[in-house]
Amino acid sequence: MIATRRTSLLPWLVVGAAFLALAISFSARASIGLVMPVWDAELGWSRGFVSSTVAATLVVMAALAPIAGRMVDRHGVRPLLSFGLAVSGIGSLVIAFTDNRFLFAIAFIGICGPGFSVVATHVVSTAIARLFEQRRGLALGIATSGSTGGQFLIMPVVAFILAAMNWRWSFIGLGALSLLLAPLLWIMLKPQGIAAKADRPTPASFATDLGFIIRRPAFHILFWSFFLCGFTTTGIIETHFMPYAQFCGFGPVPSAAAYGLLSAVNMAGMIGAGWLTDRVNRVVLLGSIYVLRGFTYILLLNIGGDLGNLLLFAALFGVVDYATVPPTASLVASHLGLRVMGLAMGLISAGHSLGGALGAYFGGFIFDRFQVFDWIWLSAIGLAILAGIMVFVLKDKGQAPELAAT
Repeated sequence: MIATRRTSLLPWLVVGAAFLALAISFSARASIGLVMPVWDAELGWSRGFVSSTVAATLVVMAALAPIAGRMVDRHGVRPLLSFGLAVSGIGSLVIAFTDNRFLFAIAFIGICGPGFSVVATHVVSTAIARLFEQRRGLALGIATSGSTGGQFLIMPVVAFILAAMNWRWSFIGLGALSLLLAPLLWIMLKPQGIAAKADRPTPASFATDLGFIIRRPAFHILFWSFFLCGFTTTGIIETHFMPYAQFCGFGPVPSAAAYGLLSAVNMAGMIGAGWLTDRVNRVVLLGSIYVLRGFTYILLLNIGGDLGNLLLFAALFGVVDYATVPPTASLVASHLGLRVMGLAMGLISAGHSLGGALGAYFGGFIFDRFQVFDWIWLSAIGLAILAGIMVFVLKDKGQAPELAAT
């Protein structure tokens, strides 16, 4: 009885470990938006320069995402999460001790970027989907909600350190936390029992699997909708929301508090979306999330200097922010199959990163050129609704645990 209970808990241990890893990794990424105005004032680094660095990092992540996906297909989640946290932790420490623009860019793009690319939702989603056939959507929602939910606690702490001390200590804290968690995850995720199912190798060649994926219309629908998802979340919200809040007259702590609220609601939204993924038509669910996201930007355009409006937007947007991840991952599992899910999710995640890179660069370019944010939010309205329309073309054919024969 005890052995059976332990075995049944092992998959949920993987869920918890994945949540922690994503919480640290995504907080390190989001901290750039919080510190961006400080760098502009203190070091003379323009928002366009920092945004371009973020965009270049997202391009690196896009290039490495399919490789990371393929690696989780073959080697499992344990080495990827541990390696990614260690690398991104080193990069954060390098950033903390430099005033040099070139070294900052090298650290964030060349060191943190590869780490971020493997401590990512597509790696986690693949591992979780293989562990769960029952309650798969819920498990996906909980594990991947670390990408935003952990920031509810971490980002306000980063903001407090920034206000009480300076930005360098913020990055020292993030780097140290990443380096401490890396060996802990290596121990926690030691394969045993059912957990080893997440580490199954895939026998087919890369070319065979890639050819199978790109011939499926479902892949292209999910890829391009996730590309637009990246533009409207990672690209413009993760990079430009806190600078926009400060542009509207809010200080670093209220800005981070609003982002923390967004992250907390986002966690609930992801878990709720995962729960719904197991119970409703997934296509209708995913398409509706995109359309509703588009409408939330109307409120963002009318924030003014009202903290209540800022918090209201954060709460509403949080519901539909990363809530696209569980239904997207579930649709990949059923329409493309578990055997190639790592590679497929890696490719789709690459699209998300490329969309995010475009959004980050576009936002920085628009602000440096015209000193306004309105055009950024207006573009997001149309692109989010377009993503929803694309998804509605797909058919929900039901969840299938394995890949059909090729």
